[in-house]
Amino acid sequence: MDEQLTFEFEQRKTIKGYPELHWTGKRPYTSTQYYPAQLKESFGKTKDGWMNKIFWGDNLQVMSHMLREYRGKIDLIYIDPPFDSKADYKKTISVKGKKVKNDSSSFEEKQYSDIWTNDEYLQFMFERITLIKELMSEKGNIFIHCDWHKSSYIRIICDEIFGPDNLVNEIIWKRKGGSSNPSKQMDVATDTILWYRKTILATFNSQFSKDSPETKQYIEERFNNVDEKGRQFMKSPIVSPNYRENLIYEYKGYTPPTNGWSISRELMEKWDAEGKLYFPEKGSRIYRKIYLDEYPGQPISNIWTDIYVINPMALERLDYPTQKPEALLERIILLGSNEDDLVFDCFMGSGTTQAVAMKLGRRFIGADINLGAIQTTTKRLITASKDLDDTKYTGFEVYNVNNYDFFRNPVEAKSLLIDALGIQKFDSSTVYDGELDGWMVKIMPTNRIATKADLEELKANLPYHTFEKRKEENPNGVVEKIKIICMGHEADLKAALEQELSSYNLEIEIVDILRDKKDLQFKREADANVVKENDQIIIKEFYPMNLLQKLSMQKESVEDWRQLVESIYIDWNYDGQTMRPTICDIPAKDELVSGIYKIPASAGKIKIKITDLLSESLELEV
Repeated sequence: MDEQLTFEFEQRKTIKGYPELHWTGKRPYTSTQYYPAQLKESFGKTKDGWMNKIFWGDNLQVMSHMLREYRGKIDLIYIDPPFDSKADYKKTISVKGKKVKNDSSSFEEKQYSDIWTNDEYLQFMFERITLIKELMSEKGNIFIHCDWHKSSYIRIICDEIFGPDNLVNEIIWKRKGGSSNPSKQMDVATDTILWYRKTILATFNSQFSKDSPETKQYIEERFNNVDEKGRQFMKSPIVSPNYRENLIYEYKGYTPPTNGWSISRELMEKWDAEGKLYFPEKGSRIYRKIYLDEYPGQPISNIWTDIYVINPMALERLDYPTQKPEALLERIILLGSNEDDLVFDCFMGSGTTQAVAMKLGRRFIGADINLGAIQTTTKRLITASKDLDDTKYTGFEVYNVNNYDFFRNPVEAKSLLIDALGIQKFDSSTVYDGELDGWMVKIMPTNRIATKADLEELKANLPYHTFEKRKEENPNGVVEKIKIICMGHEADLKAALEQELSSYNLEIEIVDILRDKKDLQFKREADANVVKENDQIIIKEFYPMNLLQKLSMQKESVEDWRQLVESIYIDWNYDGQTMRPTICDIPAKDELVSGIYKIPASAGKIKIKITDLLSESLELEV
């Protein structure tokens, strides 16, 4: 069965002279299992048999799923992973139509956390970059966006995985000007983008810029000539750097340079006919005219100063934390891929990579663990596709990997589980996460199944001195009751732990969230009043209970239920499995959804999806 499929991959052997990064609890990562994916929504049409794909789920499981079909097939990867910035990223949620931001109609909602222990972060990145390499094609490139917090560590990890010879460039992006009010340290105005390749066959396309300060100065100094038509041009010498006897010829009375011209007589005549030659007074040499309106700019270096963070008023701004500008992704995608190539971003965020890939004629796959990212990207791609023709890959599907529904990152998942299970949290314990009804609770990583290797940290930090004391005081008594919470686990996990700790009388219980989470309540369900009247679907009321609770409002206090809605999708002929909406009501930022929709004569089973300002959705059949 697919669920039992395992993928194995080799790690690069330790080589003398090539340093490697080590951290406490570093685990080799040489295999993963297949995780199934469930197709939930489909938008648009295929092109040449291809549909772009968006995956909701932990990207380790997403990439494990992808290995079966896309191993060795991804041509360009861009990731903007967590930076370990020790920050929670929040988004201001405002009721539509409200002009005042700081009143009862708005609040800050955490989108994701970037708070890690150092060792946890490094293992997290090590495993994901390992899988990324497996997915890359022979011509593949990866661009890893990071900042000063962990860029040096990530580079060493990449050296270990890809080999240091496959570092293409370390790009420095000057994303903003310096702070006008620095405190105890200098302001950080740059990010680092590490560019690695899979092999020497990797794609490289030179790019040019007219917008960098250096290029602007170059243009000002060099393009200081104007022809009879008012076109600015620069005079460029036509001189061979080395002696070329076949290029020594007189042209229109102008003697050749000592080494000869740099072009043949035929090309000289062609440029002359096209008006691309500049003839000074006799005694000097002929120059080529390079017109400013035909000048591509200077070849870009690894220092990018001509792309800026998104302006607060920019049309592309989506108010998503850490959103990157489209110009940045356009340069990266053009540098490292060609049309029809397959682009992947497994820390998708607001979907900038996917939107730009679509516009540039690339196929794409995206993934994110944050539901808000999935909804934001979906809306963005639907909107972008309306302005593109059939030559682009505009159709896409949305999948749920491993029936993912509430976990975000390991830190946030732990917090959710502690709240949902009623665990008394420990803030200072080095081994347990909390206590529940007399049981010591250890929460395993929620982004993959728990393995025997995951038990090493637990075993290393157990309070053995306390165990010995309790054993001495009560030889037949239970030394400790340990409850392990995980999202799937190896079949013999409990037995393995009991065997290794057999010298102590321990009670061990495994709680599998995949199996037992049906009994947990993580959120209040939404409700709606939807009716058929004549030939119309009319949404009369919508009650997103979590949102209303966060707004501290009663449902009667909302002037119009549409103020709480981000989008409405309607599939007029729902097949019972996959939504294929023909109605995508996605209003502009300050506009409202319609709420009234004409039913086509061909309609069958109707499914409606209403998504609120928290990106939580109510799905119902009418």
